[in-house]
Amino acid sequence: MTIGKQIAWDDNVLPFQLDLADIRGRVARLDTVLDRILEQHDYPAPVEALVAEMALLTALIGQTIELRWKLSLQVRGDGPVRLIATDYYGPTADGEPARIRAYASFDRDRLDGTDPFALLGQGYFAILIDQGRGTTPYQGITPLSGGSLAACAETYFAQSEQLPTRFSIAFGQSTQPGTPESWRGGGVMLQHMPKASPFVSQEGGSGEGGLLRPNDMLDGDDEENWNRANLLLDTMDVLELIGPSVQPTDLLVRLFHEEQPRVYDSQPVTFGCTCSADRVRQSLSIYSAKDIAHMTTEEGIVTADCQFCGAHYEFDPATLGFEATRGEDGDIRDDG
Repeated sequence: MTIGKQIAWDDNVLPFQLDLADIRGRVARLDTVLDRILEQHDYPAPVEALVAEMALLTALIGQTIELRWKLSLQVRGDGPVRLIATDYYGPTADGEPARIRAYASFDRDRLDGTDPFALLGQGYFAILIDQGRGTTPYQGITPLSGGSLAACAETYFAQSEQLPTRFSIAFGQSTQPGTPESWRGGGVMLQHMPKASPFVSQEGGSGEGGLLRPNDMLDGDDEENWNRANLLLDTMDVLELIGPSVQPTDLLVRLFHEEQPRVYDSQPVTFGCTCSADRVRQSLSIYSAKDIAHMTTEEGIVTADCQFCGAHYEFDPATLGFEATRGEDGDIRDDG
């Protein structure tokens, strides 16, 4: 695909490469997807900000992986915001969108201050890749550091993959005249192309707590090219990233025209949840009748709510667990 070609902007991830700088990247835009994620919950503003940032990171990272099933990002901390979890499901066929979902767990009574990242406290940032049945899931963990979730993701790639990586992310609510208020978010990811033997100091990195930073892994022309690309990225205006008038191809040309940007086919993304009544039944199949009884409400039903999409499920307790006396259709079981 040539740079001059216009493509759909909303809810898409556009891969690109800077040929002269040996850098690859992604431009992501989440609009309807962010709306769907955040409208499921009544999140306070600082929690909304964390979930929005995490969703954009998930879209950018997920598109870089040859994914057969699922990428998950998780942040766990000991602060008022205990957990942020996102899932990215790869397309099931050519031309199909990827699917993203996200949610946060937090203690509303403990929320204070204006710095969303500080609400996480001490904890870790994790990336999990599950390629499906018959494979071993991968998990990489890095401590919460750097003052933002984007900085945590950069540290993960430096520590676990030894790949210099940079994220620039912005989001907010659009209040254009004549249209309902809605979320708009955008992000750019830069990543140095993998090297056979990256330069890494044996004395630890220059980041917080000795963690690696991009310049700890680069020298010579590679370091110069990386620094130049980051300086150019810093000239980007927020409205260029999340506003409705600038195409991603135009943005790349404005930022990196001297680096000869080359773009590839974009990946559409949509909100998507995999919850179902069958999945809930399966998760409860390990429990005894006594356990199921403890879960049963005064109305005589077992309920479950999806934390990602808000779907509500109700079940006859006699149909649940490994000691179920009735089938899903209500018929009495005869296992004899």
